[in-house]
Amino acid sequence: MPFEFERLEIPGPVLVRPRVFDDGRGVFLELYKHADFVRAGIGEHLVQDNYSTSTKGVLRGLHYQKHPKAQGKLVSCIQGRVYDVAVDIRRGSPHYRKWVGLELSEENRHMLFVPPGFAHGFQVTSDTAAVLYKCTEEYSPADERGVIWSDPEINIAWPIKDPLLSGKDAMLPLLKDADNNFVFTASP
Repeated sequence: MPFEFERLEIPGPVLVRPRVFDDGRGVFLELYKHADFVRAGIGEHLVQDNYSTSTKGVLRGLHYQKHPKAQGKLVSCIQGRVYDVAVDIRRGSPHYRKWVGLELSEENRHMLFVPPGFAHGFQVTSDTAAVLYKCTEEYSPADERGVIWSDPEINIAWPIKDPLLSGKDAMLPLLKDADNNFVFTASP
């Protein structure tokens, strides 16, 4: 299998390590293979690719789309380094407001799968970074929502304390005030 899948402290997000073929000519790796992801329990179809570039200190997030257009994301950093975060925002979850964060970089080539029901954000820690993410649902402006990056009840340990934000991200609400229709349901 060309991927290793590692479950994280919070059930849902998954660290994905692709198998990398590196020789004198360069590097080759698969970013996604549906059959392997299904075998790993991540069976969602990915229907949209997004790409962004940012400079050091830029923080994008914390974003999500509510039902019926909730998005899962498979996030990779293809140039530079980012600190990538997923926050459980499913009401009633034993992990509500808990988060996981890890470095994604062009060196480690790791990816993070962020399932629906989690807010997602990242902060650039290198001079520049390029992030590619595949989504399980198409972008829906009517369902786009977010949570402020500095919510004290979530208390994310961002690596750069004074981030560069978009005007839109700077105005996001606290989780307790966010328009969020995710509800935790225990797996059988």
